[in-house]
Parts: sequence; structure tokens; C-alpha cells
Amino acid sequence: MKQIVTTDWLAEHLQDETIVIADARWVHMDSAAAYASYLQGHIPGAVFVDVDSVLSELGDYSKGRHPLPNPEDMVRKLASIGIGQGKFVVATEGDSFKVSARLWWLLRWIGVDDVAVLDGGFVKWQAEGREVETREHKRLPVAPYPVRLRSEMMSNAIEVERKLARGETVLDARAAERYRGEIEPLDKRAGHIEGARSIPLADLLTGDPPRLKSLEELRALFGEAGITDDESVTAYCGSGVTACQLLLALDQAGYGKLQLYPGSWSEWIELHPEAGVKLT
Repeated sequence: MKQIVTTDWLAEHLQDETIVIADARWVHMDSAAAYASYLQGHIPGAVFVDVDSVLSELGDYSKGRHPLPNPEDMVRKLASIGIGQGKFVVATEGDSFKVSARLWWLLRWIGVDDVAVLDGGFVKWQAEGREVETREHKRLPVAPYPVRLRSEMMSNAIEVERKLARGETVLDARAAERYRGEIEPLDKRAGHIEGARSIPLADLLTGDPPRLKSLEELRALFGEAGITDDESVTAYCGSGVTACQLLLALDQAGYGKLQLYPGSWSEWIELHPEAGVKLT
């Protein structure tokens, strides 16, 4: 099953009614701005999927900035825009490699395998001079996915503590300066989970416009970080969104025991008020 598809492959399959292009572009805490960006230009036929209202359940900040959605609510909302049973989903976004894997990971979590991520996103599509649509694309509703949770794909804060105590690998996908605690644009404390290692998303990319590195390059990168094939790896970021991109790269490179800590740093500092530092 494809986990990543190219722009060439997608261009060849634009008229395939069994494929749904899901544009999960994101502006932090501003769904209206994300939707406006979608209307300014997207891949023809792509439906807009709101990260904040569909792929998250906002409201309880103690669970982090982007708590997991209720699975039944998520499949219902996706079905209403044409994403459900009998469809192969291609997740994309307005950037190259930032948030689209959130949809990929969540669909995998509820038991769906017919989903892939577009390498390079809309940025690469547009840079190649391909056709762009500037109106909302609507699809007929479909039958919702049955929910068959793969609970082993998620890890909570207590489990992360236990993993670190056992010496297991926990990876931070945020920019290196956020990991080091030098800056923090979103959360009230800066720093990282003690014992976690840093692999910023930028390290996974190559080229202009950016795209995911080759399998060989990813294997070398993860090998240099000391990650072995048989170990469990947990990824986090600020709120459990961009960490999914790191999990996608790990999956692409052949690592199989992967987990997301969805609460990520924004939940961790609620549970551990002494973690990191408060920047002035």
C-alpha cells in the first residue's frame, strides 16, 4: 500500500472517482484563514479538511492544543465531505511537509489503510505549473468508515515517562531552537521533554520545493540518531500535529513500532509545570 504518492502519480489519477484529495492546510488556531488559503488555490478536486475542527477536538487545554478527535465524530464529519468507505485518500496541504500526515496517521489509527500523503504538497504541485482550482470543491457524502481503533499507535504522558525510564526512544519533531528552549512562539514554557532526542522536520527534507528525502537518506539519518529497526519509537511536537510527519518518514524508512504522543509538549507542561523554562 502506498504511503506517499508523487505529483506525477496524482496528476495521472485526478479523474479517478475512487480517489479523494484531502487538503488539510492549517493556520494555527485560525480555521477561517486556512479555508481562505484553500480558496486562493488548491489541487483540482481537493476538499478542505479543517485540522482544528475535524482532526482535533479543541477546548480542553490541559490535554494540549490539539487533543485527538472523538473517532465517531471524525468519521461522521469526513463522510459528509466525501471521505469514507470505498475511497483512497491522498492527504495534502498548503505547505510542503508540515501537517498533512495528521490525517494519514488518524485514519490509520481508526483502522483505515487506504490513505497516502502527497510528497511536496501543494507547494510542489504549484511550482510544477500544474492546474489549480480556486473555488470550493464539494463531493457527495459517503458511508462513514467503521472505527476499529489501533490503540497501539498512541501513547499518553504516563507511558512516555515509562518509555524514557526504560531508555526507549522519544523524538521531538519541532525546530531545533524550540527543542533547545531558545524560542517558543506558541506554548507558555520553552524546552523539551527530558530524555527526548531532536529530529526537526527540516532534517527530513531535500530539494526546492522541499520533498521527503530518499529511503536511503532517511535510513542514514535515523541510524545516525541511534534508532534501530526493532525498537519502539514515540514522536511528539508542540501539539501532536507536525509529529505525524516524522512518523510518516519513519514509516517510509521501514520502522514499524511507532507511536504518537498526541498531547505533546503543550500537554506535557500542563502535567509537569516545572518542565522547561519560562521565557520573558
